[in-house]
Amino acid sequence: MHVATPPAPHPPSTAHLALPFFDDAHRTLAEGLVPWAAAQEVDEADDRAACREWVRRLGAGGWLRYCVPAAHGGALPALDSRALVLLRETLAYHSPLADFAFAMQGLGSGAITLAGNPAQQAHYLRGVARGELIAAFALSEPEAGSDVGAMQTIASSADPASAAGTFCLNGNKTWISNGGIADFYCVFAKTDPAGGTRGISAFIIDANTPGLDASRHIHVMAPHPLATLQFTDCTVPARALLGELHGGFKLAMRTLDIFRASVAAAALGMARRALAEAVHHARQRRMFGQTLADFQLTQAKLGEMAALVDSAALLTYRAAWLRDTGQARVTAEAAMAKMTATENAQRVIDMALQLHGGRGVEVGSKVESLYRDIRSLRIYEGATEVQQLIIGKSLLQE
Repeated sequence: MHVATPPAPHPPSTAHLALPFFDDAHRTLAEGLVPWAAAQEVDEADDRAACREWVRRLGAGGWLRYCVPAAHGGALPALDSRALVLLRETLAYHSPLADFAFAMQGLGSGAITLAGNPAQQAHYLRGVARGELIAAFALSEPEAGSDVGAMQTIASSADPASAAGTFCLNGNKTWISNGGIADFYCVFAKTDPAGGTRGISAFIIDANTPGLDASRHIHVMAPHPLATLQFTDCTVPARALLGELHGGFKLAMRTLDIFRASVAAAALGMARRALAEAVHHARQRRMFGQTLADFQLTQAKLGEMAALVDSAALLTYRAAWLRDTGQARVTAEAAMAKMTATENAQRVIDMALQLHGGRGVEVGSKVESLYRDIRSLRIYEGATEVQQLIIGKSLLQE
């Protein structure tokens, strides 16, 4: 059960902003974001209604402008990974659902930013930045999660080269974030069924398109608006094609590369909140004539948690900094950040819950909700095992 997010025991530290990964623009961003996020309270009992409300508030606050480039109403000339990292870390510290709402606006429109034609960008990106359009990214299928090449959704066309032609989609997508509440979906489907990953193309499909059914809500352990999409003779015009024909796989990977480090940041924000909750509880909890914080075992556990948080932070900030400064492709570094931050956050939150004792498993407590919220981050946008393979392959290629 999600309720209004309880206030943090104290504001999160911003000491990490002094690290050389960030510049004055990022520090200014954080100075405005931290108090704004701390002041927000949204009833999250209904995840779909709450997500819509978070999108509205994030848009009104100007924070969604960091999801799109300045040419289309954005805050910066181009997508800035460090800004995304700071936003997601701060939002996740206060409300993982707020982070979810922000992240899906970026991920759902990221492919349009990277490969959309001027008409597509003009039509969709300003609405995303204002919080007027809710975006979604539709890649996964029941039998094609990590194995994208196993995709079975087909987009057939009698004449794909003609501007007047159409594509007809048939198939299923699942675990689609913002499914059922999105105004449009960036959908990946096979335009060459025998082509494997080289036969995939991307399309922008409006939610009200005939033949698209997004009504099947998926209920998960940490309530988020997820749904299965069913395409049944869903016909879209050729202008719905996003990027190059058969260029969908590369476009999907480029999009994920940008946002993978930000997944690490979301996990980092949750870990920082769990550590803050643990420290606060340890100082307040009386037992055996002293506080929980007075026990050396507690101090050792808090020390381990702090080290796990800081190691994840350094990898996360490095991956974002490398991308923003135009380094070589940072797929391996982003994978290291995503893997380490999500795995470390799971450990930190588990230890925080253990320190809370029975109160830690009480529904409605912050560490209990964090325990449920963190679990999916070790799976989505590439499970931990996929990140291990990415890192290992990069080493062998060197």
